[in-house]
Amino acid sequence: MVGWSESPFIAVSFGYRIGALGFLPSKLSAAEGALNLGLKDQICLLDWVEKNIEHFGGDKNNVTLIGLSAGAHSIGHHLLNYEEGVKPKFHRVIIESGAPTSRAVRNPDAEIHEMQFKDFLEEVECPSTLPESEVFSFLRKLPTSTIAKAQTKVFQKYNPSLRWAFQPVIDNEIIRRRPIDAWRTGKWYKMPIMTGFQGNEGSLYVNKKMSTSSEFLDFWKTLLPQMSDDDIQTIHKLYPDPTEVADSIYKETRLEHGVGAMYKRIEAAYAHYAYVGPVRQTAFFVSQDAPVYLYHWAMRRDIVDGARHADNMFYEMRDPKFISKSKSQDELSGILHAYITSFICTGTPNALGGPYANRTEWKSYDRADPKVMIFGRDNEEMIGGQTIGEPAIMVDDTYAKEESDFWWSKVELSQQ
Repeated sequence: MVGWSESPFIAVSFGYRIGALGFLPSKLSAAEGALNLGLKDQICLLDWVEKNIEHFGGDKNNVTLIGLSAGAHSIGHHLLNYEEGVKPKFHRVIIESGAPTSRAVRNPDAEIHEMQFKDFLEEVECPSTLPESEVFSFLRKLPTSTIAKAQTKVFQKYNPSLRWAFQPVIDNEIIRRRPIDAWRTGKWYKMPIMTGFQGNEGSLYVNKKMSTSSEFLDFWKTLLPQMSDDDIQTIHKLYPDPTEVADSIYKETRLEHGVGAMYKRIEAAYAHYAYVGPVRQTAFFVSQDAPVYLYHWAMRRDIVDGARHADNMFYEMRDPKFISKSKSQDELSGILHAYITSFICTGTPNALGGPYANRTEWKSYDRADPKVMIFGRDNEEMIGGQTIGEPAIMVDDTYAKEESDFWWSKVELSQQ
């Protein structure tokens, strides 16, 4: 979170409850009024900034929220927490590698949430004979070490299928409706937005050893059980099996690095589903009513992981470990940093000059002529190559034209 005034901007970092302490959805949790506590912590931070930031040189009337991954999801929920006549306590947002539609946002009593809540109660050894009215009293008496151990076991149980436990849910208080319905009906706070994705968002999460097509299809059947058989077959066709289709772009060329034959295929499909599609969906809806700046971070710094989730963070923060590696790495970081700081201060990535005043103009997203700012394309320095490429360039949004990306956007609309 950043509040800008005539003096250099003031950055505020904070902690909020995660895991079972912040997000423990169930029917019983709803009755207890204990849903989305982590989001409520964030609201407390917004209240604090409004009351106190001026004492640190900040301006409560010029606040930018910045979040990556789960932080981006959180900001998305606050952005969509629209209430007629109520002004938001922030004025522009940077939501990176995430969106309010990146995860299925269900009712608290959804089957998956009840399963995970039951598992959690078993891990903390809550007596099965305990009346429901006493469950939360029991939980509140537990040491945090017990909570932490239990939530880790529950999370790990569901992690292989990526059906992560401890997620935000519709609580009719902060999350008032399905995120996709909020976008569709225009119930969100209109303000400038910067958002984007990495070239290999799925590489940190999917099974790198996946080797058969049946594993690939079973993954989707487990993650999205509401999908029809036709849906599953559509995924199968959109991401051609490299062991069956000779010219499949998902043919794995890094087998000597220990990955399975389906790794490139599952990495791309999950990235599109969980990150690329939702981020582009944000750009699509926002562009009707407010300026939105879309980016694609393409610089690969690992042969297997590629341009992985959160890599851009090191460059926008000017991490010395990265910018010291070469002149081109420093330039890439400097240009990204210039765009970010200009957006924070003015609401546009182009207004402020500085050492990188001659950077490419970053145009806001236009549905009729979709373009994306791409960073580090063809730069192979970090994986042993010699190619440098342009540090930042505005290009046609090819994802807007790819059949797979179009389909995931439609699936996201129906599956939320």
